[in-house]
Amino acid sequence: MKKYQNTDLKKYLEDLAAKLPAPGGGSAAALSAATGAALASMVINFTLGKPRYARYEKELKITLDKTERLRKEFLSLVDLDVQAYRSKNLRDSLDVPFMVCRLCFEGMKLLPALIKKGNVNLISDVAVAAVLLEAAFASAYFNVEINLKFINDKRLSARIRKELFAKGKTIKKIRQNTEVKVGKIIRG
Repeated sequence: MKKYQNTDLKKYLEDLAAKLPAPGGGSAAALSAATGAALASMVINFTLGKPRYARYEKELKITLDKTERLRKEFLSLVDLDVQAYRSKNLRDSLDVPFMVCRLCFEGMKLLPALIKKGNVNLISDVAVAAVLLEAAFASAYFNVEINLKFINDKRLSARIRKELFAKGKTIKKIRQNTEVKVGKIIRG
């Protein structure tokens, strides 16, 4: 099912706003994450081919492959979240936002290098990507928590919470550092 991947944003937002059980917060988190990954890709695309950044070209192409993979995965998770909710499968309803959290962590780890190696004219977009990925992580985490409540498996819950707590701390630290560094560059 690729309902929202192949439709316009207007339709998705209308359905999100409507009195429908899905899409909801989980798919919105995935869409926010996809937007963050897309911004990271945009920064790289505006950097590649610029003589000033030529020494980073190889590394940036590898990073672009990663941000594009993440963008596509997040977009597929928009629909998978809707599907999981409609199927009433608690494990799928847990797994989708858990995957969003994990992928947000992967995406966030790519951003610090873009502050130095990305096109300085798009530096604010690196900060926006960080904010969106952090927001997506936090949003998906709420969905993980509500589903853990219904699954009622203490060992699984403890393991997931421990992993996400650690990832959340790292994400917050990267976002804060990005904000500080980008702010200094913007303000001069």
